[in-house]
This record gives sequence, structure tokens and C-alpha cells, in this order.
Amino acid sequence: MEFRIRSYGRTELAQLYCPTVTPDSAYRKLRAWIKLYPHLSERLEELGQNPRCRSYTPAQVRAIVEALGEP
Repeated sequence: MEFRIRSYGRTELAQLYCPTVTPDSAYRKLRAWIKLYPHLSERLEELGQNPRCRSYTPAQVRAIVEALGEP
């Protein structure tokens, strides 16, 4: 399957990165990776991410993929 840059729900994107764990675990794992990667959290905030957002915009997905690679 070819990965496309588009809007994704938080858990939807996380499950692409971690398909073998539960949705909640996948989201926690993705969130931990984002915090560990230098400046990724700040970049996502610049692109409009906040704790209440339940989805990632295409620009935010692009930033995540640039940092972590494609799922």
C-alpha cells in the first residue's frame, strides 16, 4: 500500500506506524516518538497542533513523515 499525505485522525496515523498494538497504545507510542524527535513537537505546534486536536492536517502529517519516515 502506498502512503499518501492527507489528513489523518491521530489514532488512524498511529495505527499505520504501529499496526500490531491496540489503538490507544499506538497513539501513545506515536506521541512518545514525536516528543523524542528534536523540534518535531514545536514544528507541529507551529502548524496548528494543540492537545485538543483529534486529527493531523496534511502539513502536520508531512512534518511527521519527514521526521519519522513513512509508516
